[in-house]
Amino acid sequence: MRHEVTTIDAIEAVPADLWNALVGDDQPFLRHEFLHALEATGAVTPEKGWSPRHLLVWWKSKLVAAMPRYAKMHSYGEYVFDWAWADAWERAGGDYYPKGLTAIPFTPVPGPRVILARQAERQEVLRALAEQCCNEEQSSWHLLFAEDSEVDAWLQVRPQLIERHAVQFQWQDQHFGDFDGFLSAMTSKRRKEIRRERRRIAEQGLVMHRLTGDAIDDKALAHFYRCYQITYMERGQHPYLPRAFFQRLRDRMPESLLLVQARLADQPVASALCLQGDQTLYGRYWGSEVEADFLHFETCYYQGIEHCLAHGLVRFDPGTQGEHKLVRGFVPRRLRSLHHIADPGFHHAVARFCREERDYIEAYHRQALTRLPFRQAENQQER
Repeated sequence: MRHEVTTIDAIEAVPADLWNALVGDDQPFLRHEFLHALEATGAVTPEKGWSPRHLLVWWKSKLVAAMPRYAKMHSYGEYVFDWAWADAWERAGGDYYPKGLTAIPFTPVPGPRVILARQAERQEVLRALAEQCCNEEQSSWHLLFAEDSEVDAWLQVRPQLIERHAVQFQWQDQHFGDFDGFLSAMTSKRRKEIRRERRRIAEQGLVMHRLTGDAIDDKALAHFYRCYQITYMERGQHPYLPRAFFQRLRDRMPESLLLVQARLADQPVASALCLQGDQTLYGRYWGSEVEADFLHFETCYYQGIEHCLAHGLVRFDPGTQGEHKLVRGFVPRRLRSLHHIADPGFHHAVARFCREERDYIEAYHRQALTRLPFRQAENQQER
């Protein structure tokens, strides 16, 4: 008997309890509530270029695995950039879009992309999913920000998938105890610089607050969204996510939210909204109504580290890009994505590009490790 794979065009087509039974405790972005909030508030719809095509895997009428998937009409909101691939294929006369995508929309967070019941046979599930994803119906299918073990499993099932590498920066607890313990692991120069940055926050009259769960009231959420909009408006763009999306998160999964506020004269002037699992804090959305020295670093990095140390979280993923994270104790981590390209000639060209890019990424990763601010940077191990 083979696994049966079905496709649903909206996450609400599967009951939340069935989907969430497959999701680990450290993965708020894979929860039914998060994915449903994207669809229900209009952030992810066919009109926006995101057509849900989620896959469910059944064994003897029991749901044993699931995978978020979308048909995409563009490459916005993905953070593994393939615009040049699309341009090359379309200049050659092909249609790159719609393409297949397995990722969390607007969320470049590493983690599982196939969620499995405990008794499920991963390799058998992946074989069944590959038949749906790696076919000729679309130009390509892309698996973004999957965890290493899953990438390895996919490559065992489909070794012809193209592997692409990238680097992000993550903080990891090394039994620091508290923030002073974290700083004591650094060189004297970096320790003094971070203490000076934090001292400057207080000198400017800014006071930091961390709100969780039900303490994030409507007023705090409204202020956060104003700040979030400012971040996009400064770049001449509109936000990907509407206010209703964040309202749904607060109402339906409040235990997963951390809101960091900077207040001036007891009025909030900057905010950063994070999500959290049982082991990891994920920094995602930020904005400020004022300009102040080191405010971004304090709100988006140092407050998150303090929260992790206070609550036993072992990792802090503050988001993509930014070498300024490196000198503040965030360790470079290599990430992998996988890509199916249907046309053999185009597959060869993309694979060659990714091999060449990988050499650069590996050199960059090695160089970044030498710039860590710790006194014994060679002892900082990736997890």
